[in-house]
Amino acid sequence: MLDNSLLVAVRDTRQHIAGRMITTANRPALLPPPPQPPFGSSSQRHLITSLASLAASSSSTSTPVSTGTCRDLKAAYQGSSCCGGNLAAVTNYEVNLPPPPPMGMSNTNPCYNMRETTDMGGGVMLGEALANTNCTVGGIADAAVAAAEQSGTNVTAGYTGNLATSATPIATPYYMAGLCPVNVHWHLGTEHLSVGQYDSHGSGPSSGSHGRRLSASARQGFQCHHYDSHQSKFTTPYNWKHCVDMEVGQTYEVHWPHSALGVCGTPWQYQSPFYDGVFCRPGLLSSTNQQIGVQAQIFTIVNDENYYYPDLMRGMVVDGQMGTDISHYTGSTTGTSRDNNICSAYAPITWQVDRKCHQISASSFDKMCKDMMSQRDDMSSDLHAHGARELVASHLAANNHQTMPNTGSGVPTGR
Repeated sequence: MLDNSLLVAVRDTRQHIAGRMITTANRPALLPPPPQPPFGSSSQRHLITSLASLAASSSSTSTPVSTGTCRDLKAAYQGSSCCGGNLAAVTNYEVNLPPPPPMGMSNTNPCYNMRETTDMGGGVMLGEALANTNCTVGGIADAAVAAAEQSGTNVTAGYTGNLATSATPIATPYYMAGLCPVNVHWHLGTEHLSVGQYDSHGSGPSSGSHGRRLSASARQGFQCHHYDSHQSKFTTPYNWKHCVDMEVGQTYEVHWPHSALGVCGTPWQYQSPFYDGVFCRPGLLSSTNQQIGVQAQIFTIVNDENYYYPDLMRGMVVDGQMGTDISHYTGSTTGTSRDNNICSAYAPITWQVDRKCHQISASSFDKMCKDMMSQRDDMSSDLHAHGARELVASHLAANNHQTMPNTGSGVPTGR
């Protein structure tokens, strides 16, 4: 049982967690060559494997399987540079086999189901302490605010909320404060607003059915201003292998929850739902806003390998002009179970939000989803976009929004 003071530290915090999705096992996959390195770099990677290796690896398994069809496999061979009878020639395709079982590793997840098994004192479980609450006293409109500061908010330069708070956000890159990423997930459209970057004047694919394919609760947020239906990179479909129900041309807000309570540097660092990772070692909790934070970065997906980034799972992209203009403030968890009447009690926590919207290749996202599926915990419930919470009203937004030190002028923040 934890000390009762920790109940005050986390207050009544919680977020709606989407149901887990059925996933298939890892399988050998014939993959196209890796795209160019990030954002137009001139260097080339040469990861090439002989098709003879494919034949050898296929013969070593009793039941040949792949993530593609036999037609895909044949097309990949016929389209490669080694068409012909010379099986000793190299090809720009590679074969990824499933990894062997980890050596000497426990299958017991130390972070499993923390919301339901962590006693916060007096028999109150963490899940109860994290329950949503009325934003105002008695849930009455225009009554006094009863909840802590909320997210996502307006992060336009110069904006700050009206809700007085004594909490201060982490003003350094999270790794410098002893936090590590414990999850990654994303929302359909943006939950934050940055005027001229992602707002009500943004646009995207006109299908409009994207969110409804996920669930009725997958509300669409704001969109970026990059989309152009006359450019093929925004309209050419991508053959998704790992992510679920994603769309080229669409805007997504990616969140990387970080925590000093996670099991950083271990195979169990990344967790779904993210609460498991955030509160994996609850006995260390002393200050939510100094030990828990979220990075947020907004992307428009393009089918163009000039915008490839290979390591999106690890955290906010800090490269060139990306991750150089950051708003930081204290807020709460997000998601469609909250609005301006029902608030998250999981507050205050730090937010660091990139004010700019960036283009990124679909393959970058698909690589991230593949990396997620290679984690020890099952992250299949986060392979699709979650719904976006409506913009937090100013009376529920903290009055401590600032430009993060050493950003706003092209200086990267680090991870």
